[in-house]
Amino acid sequence: MGNKFLPICKQDMIDRGWEELDFVLVTGDAYVDHHSFGTAIISRVLESAGYKVGIIAQPDWKTTDDFMKLGKPRLGFLVNSGNMDSMVNHYSVSKKHREKDMYSPGAKMGLRPDRATIVYCNKIREAYKNVPVIIGGLEASLRRFAHYDYWSDKVRKSMLVDSGADMLIYGMSEKQIVEVANALNDGFEPKYIRHINGTCYVADSLDEIYDDYVLIPSYKEVCDDKIKYVQAFKVQYDEQDPYRGKAIVQKHSDKYVVQNKPEIPLNRSELDAVYALPYQKTYHPVYKKDGGIPAIEEVKFGIVSSRGCFGSCSFCAITFHQGRAVQSRSQNSIVDEAVGITKLPDFKGYIHDVGGPTANFRKAACKKQVTKGACKNRQCLHPEPCKNLEVDHSEYLQLLRKLRKLPDIKKVFVRSGIRYDYVMADKDNKFLRELIEHHVSGQLKVAPEHIAEEVLHHMQKPAGNMYDKFRQKFFAINEQLGKKQYLIPYLMSSHPGSTLNSAIELAEYLRDTAYQPEQVQDFYPTPGTLSTTMFYTGIDPLTMQPVYVPKSKTEKAMQRALLQYRAPRNYDLVHSALVQAGREDLIGIGQRCLIKPKELRPYANRIAGSKNKNSNNRNSNNKPAGKRKEDSRSNSQQANKSSNTRKKKRK
Repeated sequence: MGNKFLPICKQDMIDRGWEELDFVLVTGDAYVDHHSFGTAIISRVLESAGYKVGIIAQPDWKTTDDFMKLGKPRLGFLVNSGNMDSMVNHYSVSKKHREKDMYSPGAKMGLRPDRATIVYCNKIREAYKNVPVIIGGLEASLRRFAHYDYWSDKVRKSMLVDSGADMLIYGMSEKQIVEVANALNDGFEPKYIRHINGTCYVADSLDEIYDDYVLIPSYKEVCDDKIKYVQAFKVQYDEQDPYRGKAIVQKHSDKYVVQNKPEIPLNRSELDAVYALPYQKTYHPVYKKDGGIPAIEEVKFGIVSSRGCFGSCSFCAITFHQGRAVQSRSQNSIVDEAVGITKLPDFKGYIHDVGGPTANFRKAACKKQVTKGACKNRQCLHPEPCKNLEVDHSEYLQLLRKLRKLPDIKKVFVRSGIRYDYVMADKDNKFLRELIEHHVSGQLKVAPEHIAEEVLHHMQKPAGNMYDKFRQKFFAINEQLGKKQYLIPYLMSSHPGSTLNSAIELAEYLRDTAYQPEQVQDFYPTPGTLSTTMFYTGIDPLTMQPVYVPKSKTEKAMQRALLQYRAPRNYDLVHSALVQAGREDLIGIGQRCLIKPKELRPYANRIAGSKNKNSNNRNSNNKPAGKRKEDSRSNSQQANKSSNTRKKKRK
């Protein structure tokens, strides 16, 4: 059976000689049997544990027909919305419908409903009255408590309550799903399965809860009082640790949502076993006629080497979903997968990525984290690297060297993000040098996100001139190696803490480094993140101090436009922003001005258009120091001067 996709129809069951399934997994994604897709992992893990699993992918939710096509499962339904939150999948940050769904056949939109997990659960209950329903995946995991919902602009109940499911499994769920399956197989009803870490259930009273727990403000309290919301979130944030965390309880009406403490992460051998399961590494053949599933192209020739992240960026859900404990696969496991990739018929010799949430994290941040968990009130990298942080790239370097020596492999790229502050904390330049020499595909993407210290503080990103130092080192090594490779920084506008002046400071930095980003990401308030709590409440949960939040459409548009101030389409917004902030000194014809005066605007448009055309895909910021034609000063000199100027202004 290892060489087959799992059943998606009755005929598939007949071909396997199965009359009944143990579990039916309903998902909002198309069925892709690749370990980058949660549906594939959970179904294959259950299969390896001896259970019969079928897949219902993207069912028609307007009737119960699709939900019944595999029959009633012996043990229960498993439900997820797919690899993405269904609302993020459907809507941009401006709440406009997206045009494509990369997890659907031919990128077609409309094949899953809004709030897919809830809708699917309702249809299952309509089809089968008394069948266990267990929800999981990213959408459910991040919505396990009462949470602010950006799309409706209100606080919603726990998804466990709204969906009517019997149990919610959160985080990376390989251990929990097998324990739950075994309990169901032993005859336990879901209401009696309350002992498994990494799960949530609903209790009728506090007397039913036997573990040590923390009671947080109720659903009603967090709806009525933003201070209560912040307090509830702070407990959730603090207790998401499998070693020191406690159970958390939140009242919803007359019942209680109980989150058991997080599950212990998989160790290396367990993680290797998960990735060694018989995945088909592609989408089900049924989608071929529709053009396949575009999402597979991003991961088909890449390798997941790790999960978890101790970087803890405020806007990222990984801390809440995967946790701060980094787990990594063994070198042998990864090399074996690379060898398998070379045998794929359309492999051209390039491994596209070897990474994870943060590519250069391959082990726990420190020895304490391995046995006692992450520190409750301290971060590993913010505001500066912890003195106990173990910075070591040697094992990752060994892995990359092994991969690039394999037969039939021309290049091994690292395209998932690296933490440049972790790189800069490494006293040995060997990793960065080899990364630049062998593993950059012309462009290295990093995520400084912003440059203003007040914004970086709330993002929990490195402040000061850390990015400048990394940028200078990157170009210096490229020059030593005789390479012309570029640095592409990810930047974010309108994050909590960002004022118009913050955005102007970033625009000035972009001016001084002669770089205009082709894309800018507005902050997107998604459930479960620290930044979203700041966005909703205007309070930083870590300090309980007020934080400025740009919310009006006009200001958000201004902040975004400032990051692309050279674009003619943004002129009016940039002009308005500079006037509103009292920075008319940046409107003029001087070298330090961002835009021309309005009376010279037609000329400004021609110049800007010409610059945009000439700089397409070769931004000056990406050139090695000393190579820019428009300024004889080196990048490092100019960046340092501008940095000093900004510091003097702040003082």
